[in-house]
Amino acid sequence: MVGQGWGLRSPVETFTDTIYADVMLEPGAMLPLETAHEERAVYVVSGEVTIGSDHFPSGQLLVLRQGTISVRNAEDEATRLVLVGGETMDGPRHIWWNFVSSRLDRIEQAKADWKVGRFGTVPGDAEEFIPLPAAEEVAGYP
Repeated sequence: MVGQGWGLRSPVETFTDTIYADVMLEPGAMLPLETAHEERAVYVVSGEVTIGSDHFPSGQLLVLRQGTISVRNAEDEATRLVLVGGETMDGPRHIWWNFVSSRLDRIEQAKADWKVGRFGTVPGDAEEFIPLPAAEEVAGYP
């Protein structure tokens, strides 16, 4: 869906090396995950996978070690997984509600802009406005 891998390239433009791939593995199939992306994780949507001698059922997010790794379908049916990853970020990120930034002051500015309607509307859904939540409703933010 985003990035490149296995000889394919998405038309979606990114600003850093990124991969986001939706993968269906037939029974017994193996997917090599090379070292092209610094950080990688696999989310097992359905089925079960094997990495080395370890088995992982659906619902697992597997953060992968450096180096080439192969993911094998361990089921008699197709297994679906999502691969995400890319270049290591240049520093920490702060998350508050729907806003993400490397600077807290930019999140504060986004909150102010949201309150007064400076954000564009979603095409086809200009009627609904979701108000900014109260600070205590958003966990994990200073």
